[in-house]
Amino acid sequence: MPQLCRIDPENRYDLHACGRVGIAWHSSTTMELSKGANTPIPTSLLAVVISWRSDHTVDAHALLLGSDGAVRGDRDLVFYNAPRHISQAVTLDQDPDPGTARLSVSLPRTEAEIDRIVVSGSLEEATFTDLGEITLTVFAVDGPVAVFTVADADSVSAMMFGEFYRRDDGWRFRAVGQGWAAGMAGLITEFGIQIDEGPAARQAAVPPTRAEAPARAATEEPTEHLRPAAGPAGDRSTAVLDRPADPGRRRTGSAAEGPPRAADRADSHRGPDRAPAAANGARGASPGAHPGNAHYRLDEAPPAAAPAAPWDRFAEPRPTRQLPGTVTLRRLATTEPVHLPPPPDPARADWYRDPEDPVRLRWWDGERWTTDRRPAVRPHAHDCDRCGARLRRRVFGGHHPCSSCAAETEEFLIHWHTRAARVLASAGPRGPEWEALWASLRYQRIDAARARTALQPAALQYVERRVAFAFADGQITAAEYDDVESAVTELGLSGPLIDELRSRMGRGRALSRLREGDLPAIATPGLHLDAEELVYLDIEATHIRKLARGPKHTDGRLIVSTKKLRFVGTGAGVELPWSRIVSVTAEYDAVVVAATSARGGATFAVADPDYLAAALEGALRIAKRLVLAPGQRDSRSIPQEVKAEVWQRDGGRCVECGDSHYLEFDHVIPLSRGGATSAANLQILCRGCNRAKGANI
Repeated sequence: MPQLCRIDPENRYDLHACGRVGIAWHSSTTMELSKGANTPIPTSLLAVVISWRSDHTVDAHALLLGSDGAVRGDRDLVFYNAPRHISQAVTLDQDPDPGTARLSVSLPRTEAEIDRIVVSGSLEEATFTDLGEITLTVFAVDGPVAVFTVADADSVSAMMFGEFYRRDDGWRFRAVGQGWAAGMAGLITEFGIQIDEGPAARQAAVPPTRAEAPARAATEEPTEHLRPAAGPAGDRSTAVLDRPADPGRRRTGSAAEGPPRAADRADSHRGPDRAPAAANGARGASPGAHPGNAHYRLDEAPPAAAPAAPWDRFAEPRPTRQLPGTVTLRRLATTEPVHLPPPPDPARADWYRDPEDPVRLRWWDGERWTTDRRPAVRPHAHDCDRCGARLRRRVFGGHHPCSSCAAETEEFLIHWHTRAARVLASAGPRGPEWEALWASLRYQRIDAARARTALQPAALQYVERRVAFAFADGQITAAEYDDVESAVTELGLSGPLIDELRSRMGRGRALSRLREGDLPAIATPGLHLDAEELVYLDIEATHIRKLARGPKHTDGRLIVSTKKLRFVGTGAGVELPWSRIVSVTAEYDAVVVAATSARGGATFAVADPDYLAAALEGALRIAKRLVLAPGQRDSRSIPQEVKAEVWQRDGGRCVECGDSHYLEFDHVIPLSRGGATSAANLQILCRGCNRAKGANI
């Protein structure tokens, strides 16, 4: 004898068919239900699929009912105008496959106050007899768990296919198959939904005044009358439309545990306090201002916080309750958005000619047109071009500025400069946040030159910082050079100090190209060269030799070629092949060339030792095939995080004199004497203090 499942009250299914182990369900078989039968359902996310074999369209819907068998409000109806319940317990698929309708039911998300979930459907211009056989299938994660087939549907236009209901701390599904000839309106009013009949019905639902009551009573139709709605004790302020039973409505089929009759619950209590939703599926929410414009405004208050959901407002249910609103069954037509052409510069957020009204300007936020508009031209020469107000005349001619616009602009720029300085210190003058700053000025119609003038101190400090960071390792890359140039252009900086910084960056980039091996080839017709030998440099120099009686200076020509380094002077000459040269160093006003032998090196004094050292280093790298790959840095490179740490520690000023211009990163112990590239061995010095230190060393 098979062991019976204890949770099944009728003991019809054995444990294999029921498949319940603890509280976990396993759908080992699909239950085929007849009308009125029920079966346990796993408490999980379910899919309810209604299918038929015809070209008709069935509108699926669901009602979430309380313990009294009625809805708590119009938000408990899920249908084509409100496809998702506020609790996410039921969702209507608005694009199902042909010949199907689909609902997603999440039983774990169902609120505790919900006792039943009714699954129904309706037709607009046909009856369920025209559809033939209709099948409802309940799917769990591992497949179908219940199937209900309606093979003998009556000539009705709405049908309650089945319902999910609570039983013994679980859920069950009951096959109902009950129809309504009055359509969807008749079905949902059975469960407490009020129908919006149109303007006439809404006017009739308003209680007449004492003076209007006799006149209205004489003209009202005898078939329907107003009665006070069932509300809290003593509350007669709301009226609903009460009409006699519709003779066209009829109920077919029977259910073992069918829904309560409307007459039994007409005046029953409809659950705990539930505030009506701010908007339901029957009412389309009006579009608000474009969210991208919020940060452009000066006088816009922050949006009010959304009201808490009704079930989160109180820790305990309150004794009062509110009546549900009305629901319209007219399908809400979704108007297709009008596709307007983009402006000439779609990447720039600005005021452009309105494609719908060319005499006005419309705000383009960089992605789409907004609803903000303004006149395209000034209304009058004596009016403010920002707000259009008439300007006051000056005694000696001209006009005073608009006082209200001046105050608003001043207030806006105070906050704007704070934001701009913060963006400069982080991301720099680039990126979407920087673009949004200037877009906000254009939206407020504030002159950008005025904002740039007030931003100059912070902008100059940013450029000084970028130049100091670039020169920290003595190598100026193309990206660093372009970064400073674009920053100067974007920030609108000019003047002698900016010219000096740009010249310094240009020279640093030129020396870096020489070190990288980008050397020019010059013609030397009076010089005898080896085959395939090219000359890079031919300059005047002084050869310094250290003798016992003191240094000896010999003037001559220094020639740098692809094969060797030559010095030709009066009564003396030096030739150093690149294979013997070890390093090249610029020391104050001279260049020291170290060779493999102690007496093989040389020291040359030239007018521009930095240029000569860079050219010799580039030639040495070419000869020894040490040219750096693109993007590669040498061992003198200082990591960005170390630069930022030193800059923050020293406050962006020279540690010797406190100057904030022409700043350089200096190694306290030079690299040539074993100094490390670390924050402890680095400091900020201005150019003058750094040169004085180099001369002392």
